[in-house]
Amino acid sequence: MESDSPAAVADRNRYSLSEHAFSAPNLEPALYIVSTPIGNLGDITVRALQTLAASSFIACEDTRVTATLTQKFGLKTQLVAYHEHNADKQRPKILAELEAGRAVALASDAGTPLVSDPGYRLVRAVLDAGHRVIPIPGASAPLAGLVASGLPSDTVLFAGFLPQKGGPKTRRLEELARVPGTLIFFESPHRTGATLELMATVLGSSREAVVARELTKRFETFERGSLSELADRFKEMQVKGEIVILVGPPDERPEADASDLDALLLEALKEMPVSAAAKKAAKATGLDRKDVYQRALDLKAGDG
Repeated sequence: MESDSPAAVADRNRYSLSEHAFSAPNLEPALYIVSTPIGNLGDITVRALQTLAASSFIACEDTRVTATLTQKFGLKTQLVAYHEHNADKQRPKILAELEAGRAVALASDAGTPLVSDPGYRLVRAVLDAGHRVIPIPGASAPLAGLVASGLPSDTVLFAGFLPQKGGPKTRRLEELARVPGTLIFFESPHRTGATLELMATVLGSSREAVVARELTKRFETFERGSLSELADRFKEMQVKGEIVILVGPPDERPEADASDLDALLLEALKEMPVSAAAKKAAKATGLDRKDVYQRALDLKAGDG
């Protein structure tokens, strides 16, 4: 972008808050990762407004969505679309802007950029080019859901969106089943009921869970219960809005010793193939499926 006069910069670097106008201070050259509200526009931070106002331009997923925010707070900064479909074309423009000694803001449609989106590729490119990346923290749907869920928050795994197809989706849940912490997922409304049903089957029907819907918005709701209870509740429900599913940690199981595992495998091998027997024993014991599979092969071959 062409250089502006000091007067033009001062006029552009303005934002309004509660009907009062302010001038944002100049920024050092860097890519700024700016968190924006996930629903309630009142959740914007002053630092986020200052950063958006003083940036050379705002790279955002959908300029129409971000325009709602910029118009609300009187921002005049140019909006430039940046998403997975045009990233290869737009990334060099952002790098050129940084090379010219200017600041660029990256914002998602809602929440913190790079959380379950491909923006990390831009961050990697910026870092590889020797430029700074500065986070401007703020709203985050996973954290908003977690702190109000009542589930343990000392160990947390954010798993994003699950695969849509049944096989990969089941395998992903199997991988996560023994994670000793609270699991956090994004889900689309029309798949929520089916996902809860599958979670009850794979993760355990009695595991405590919460479905958070429309966080920070007018119709914010939290549905709590076991996975089986939530699956029944959402089975016929017409779900709308943004969904976050939180699943509490698994029940602690006593560590299975070698004789326990061998007994389970030998019994299972009488009626099913090695892979199925290993899967069943791994689920029952909480042991690593690859290790259990190898032990099953040994037993099958008579090397036990």
